[in-house]
Amino acid sequence: MKKIFAVLFALVLLAVSVSAFAEGEKDLLARIQERGKLIIATEGNWSPWTYHDENDVLTGFDIEIGALIAKGLGVEPEYMETAWDAILAGVDSGRFDIACNGVDYTEERAQKYDFSDPYVYTEIVLVVRGDNDSIQSFEDLKGKKTSNSPNSTYAERAEDLGASVTYVDTLGETLEMVLQGRVDATINAKGSVEDYLSEHPDANIKIVVTAPGDPVCYPVRKSADSASLLAAINEILSQAREDGTLAALSQKYFNADLTQPL
Repeated sequence: MKKIFAVLFALVLLAVSVSAFAEGEKDLLARIQERGKLIIATEGNWSPWTYHDENDVLTGFDIEIGALIAKGLGVEPEYMETAWDAILAGVDSGRFDIACNGVDYTEERAQKYDFSDPYVYTEIVLVVRGDNDSIQSFEDLKGKKTSNSPNSTYAERAEDLGASVTYVDTLGETLEMVLQGRVDATINAKGSVEDYLSEHPDANIKIVVTAPGDPVCYPVRKSADSASLLAAINEILSQAREDGTLAALSQKYFNADLTQPL
């Protein structure tokens, strides 16, 4: 009898909770607007997506779009810099409202997070040291060593191809390991590698393969109270796409329009 009563009591509490939400309990968008800030997770060390300029000011493609989204919501952006490995977990826990960090959409991630419409479409590259002729294709990574951020789609691709992945935090560390011969290769975003090469034109690395990557979207927590935030983000991105803002920002940071499907 006690167990039956406990179950009935739990059902009553659940019904009250659902009813309260249906009758106007504030959802995530409303709480953000009441707070006056959009809390955005970002690495701050992955140029040109998110990085610090020569004056140590946080900037980048995703930083500008994050500010654009916040403005569209009528609030201020508050960027929280954290390691890549903690970004999605922080969105899931509610520590961050969204992540602006070149996050690839994958079916596996979509099971846990809701994603905005794609805002850019990137290519991935396979990078080796300049004197490495043993790796000419992705298939050549089987049995080789690579380096990448943990839980990144690049690390997952390398592992699926049979490589052993050494985990590091930044693109700079990744490419340094390739240069030092500590790993054989790395898979990464084409725009980021090209940006690195523009800053280090004498770096002894080369791109051996280029291929389409996953669409890039903004993740939010998968929850009923996040739906209005996601809809608002999609509307802001749609307007920025239509008025040319997204394309202009892509040209500014990538020297190419990445806003169109490949």
